[in-house]
Amino acid sequence: MKDKKAVLIVQARMGSTRLPGKVNMPILGKPMLQRELERVKQAKHVDVCIAATSSSPMDDVVVDIAKAAGVECFRGDEKDVLDRYYHAALPHKPDLVIRATGDCPLQDPDAIDEVIERYYKTGGDYTKQPENYPEGLDTEAFSFAALEASWNEAKLPSEREHVTLFIRNHPERFKLDEWTNGDFNYSEMHWSVDTAPDFEFATKIYEHMGEKMFHWRDVIALLAEHPDLLEINKGGTGFEGLAKSLKEDEEWKKKHAEK
Repeated sequence: MKDKKAVLIVQARMGSTRLPGKVNMPILGKPMLQRELERVKQAKHVDVCIAATSSSPMDDVVVDIAKAAGVECFRGDEKDVLDRYYHAALPHKPDLVIRATGDCPLQDPDAIDEVIERYYKTGGDYTKQPENYPEGLDTEAFSFAALEASWNEAKLPSEREHVTLFIRNHPERFKLDEWTNGDFNYSEMHWSVDTAPDFEFATKIYEHMGEKMFHWRDVIALLAEHPDLLEINKGGTGFEGLAKSLKEDEEWKKKHAEK
């Protein structure tokens, strides 16, 4: 891995539909996004960390948050997130691109490193966090070549908004890796922030943990001691945005079939 360059890109913007401005909402006095960026940039296999936001004036605050966290910021297309990723990564000429989203304040640098190590071990085009990990540690690792192919060829709205969907939609072309790590299953846990209850859950975790660096297994131990915390945002999935995009695909297909 020493001769390979890895760029971690965290997509974030202020205009989220279910919880507008969530990336700037404070957790223990710092914006949620800053908390996440300060955590993920500690991944030892990551060479460059970038916050990728839109060119909308609304997202000027994301630039300030990235600066406060000590990471680069790239601004690009608001809706075409695939285009944003491609142009954020391009100047760095990476071998590997890692995707994370700015609504995961419990994201863990150790978990990110696990995904990167797995990517190089399998020698494929794409891998992601273990299937049995909590939702909210979402990490995807893929070759820059696969990203470039996606950028050139993806047409569906969902494939432009959800960066890796073109790759995952073409297993005949890209070598994909899905895996588990351990004899447990925490996949039903919802740790990303999509709603006000999700934000309350994340805030409670930080209130218990304090300012020290903590890891996802520390959170599991905390939840074992305080299972009531899981009731705060019970029922969320973190995948509602993808479902919305897939509906938009149907409209797109209908529109282009009529031409």
